[in-house]
Amino acid sequence: MAAFVLSNLVGLVRQILITDVFGTQRVMDAYNAAETYPNLIFSLIAGGALASAFVPTLTGFLEEKDRLGAWKLSSAVTNFVLLLLTLTSILSAILAPQIVRYILAPSFNPQEQALTAELMRILLISPSIFGVSGLLMGILNAHQIFLWPALAPSMYWLGMIIGVIFFSPSMGIFGLAWGAVLGAGLHLGVQLPAVFRLAGRRYIPTLGLRFPAVREVGRLMAPRLLGVAVVQLNFVVNSILASGQPVGSFAAIKYAWAVMTMPQVVIAQAIAIAALPTFSAQAARGELGEVRSSLAATLRGVILLSLPASLGLILLRQPVIAFIFQRGEFDAHSTDLVAWALLWYSAGLVAHSVVEIVARAFYALHDTKTPVIVGAGAMSLNLAFSFLFAALFERVGWMPHGGLALANSLATTLEMVGLLVLMRRKLKGLGGRRILRGSAQAALATLAMSAGILGWLAFAGNLPLWVVVSGGIILGALIYALMVFAMGVSEARGLLQEVVARIVP
Repeated sequence: MAAFVLSNLVGLVRQILITDVFGTQRVMDAYNAAETYPNLIFSLIAGGALASAFVPTLTGFLEEKDRLGAWKLSSAVTNFVLLLLTLTSILSAILAPQIVRYILAPSFNPQEQALTAELMRILLISPSIFGVSGLLMGILNAHQIFLWPALAPSMYWLGMIIGVIFFSPSMGIFGLAWGAVLGAGLHLGVQLPAVFRLAGRRYIPTLGLRFPAVREVGRLMAPRLLGVAVVQLNFVVNSILASGQPVGSFAAIKYAWAVMTMPQVVIAQAIAIAALPTFSAQAARGELGEVRSSLAATLRGVILLSLPASLGLILLRQPVIAFIFQRGEFDAHSTDLVAWALLWYSAGLVAHSVVEIVARAFYALHDTKTPVIVGAGAMSLNLAFSFLFAALFERVGWMPHGGLALANSLATTLEMVGLLVLMRRKLKGLGGRRILRGSAQAALATLAMSAGILGWLAFAGNLPLWVVVSGGIILGALIYALMVFAMGVSEARGLLQEVVARIVP
């Protein structure tokens, strides 16, 4: 989690530099559209679908002390993914103009489409690098090593910072694209020393098509792949819709999404990544009661952290965006665009966080079908909601890109509810009363925190932005902490005891 906090800080610096140089200009819309397709093929071939199948299978080998089998599986999957991503990227680079014209940005003019295609060809270098790097993350996590994989995103952002500072002055938006490629290389490189130190490490030049464990990964991955495809289809549809909205809409939803996912990454993804190998080991030993207990405790902690983060972002969205980004090419209108999208994205922060945890519990139980079916249904609703809310917002005179953010939040909330209900049935209980009690305590503390922030905003209206933002965050955090301690929330007391134990020998 500490490494993810660092990643967010470095990512924030990257975003500040990008907005300072490019703001919400059309070239930034072109870059964001170009970035969508490489992300799509990476996610389909080597993203969440593969990780959700690979880590539980690899953990099974490690639990049985079969290191040869573990490295044979790791080598085969890495070779297969690298080969497939490389071939797909080459073909996509050849067809880049057609992909942009007919799929990614049909509403762009010919010059903007040509720019998007050129940027996409550069960015298509990254998926093969990320494919290998993502598998190294899974290998290290399965060995209960989390620091170096968690530092990898910081290296990616660092590459983009180098691109903005050193490449963009002479290369323009292409400097940012080459910085992203550099960042992908750093993302991989930072993990290699940790992999080389693993016990029994070996590489086997095979695709393992006859290896039962490889087929098991494929079997588990197949349904999850459908879910990832539906999610990526939503991103493509959002790209198409946003490209036809007022200038800056596409960039605004990308920036707002990046800000909303900052607390989600620190809270939910960090915990989920650490929890998956534990869930998988418990499931491999047949300890379903332990899985149920671990999941319930994890959900309480995630809700306790994500609920105040959601309300805090909603209330402080305008000063936060202005303080972080409003300089250079990023003007007051850009702030309004991003803050509007952030309002609706932040409403779904809790749901996004809970889904991260519950989905991984399903993967640990070697059930990739259930989260896929639920996720596919939710994302199908997201598609319908995107068209509906974008049109509705425009009809009532609101900026339509906010409707795209609201559609995502509502669909994810429905996905969360469905997954919780089905997981409760699967584990024959989920400690619901304890989770509800913790959620109610978090809600009461969040209400008190929100009242304090609103009072602060009314008082500090004319103060410098850095005072408004820092004062709101500090006051809100203090009120929330005091409330959870006053209500005797067990996680808060446990955290305090853990900190004291580490400080005092």
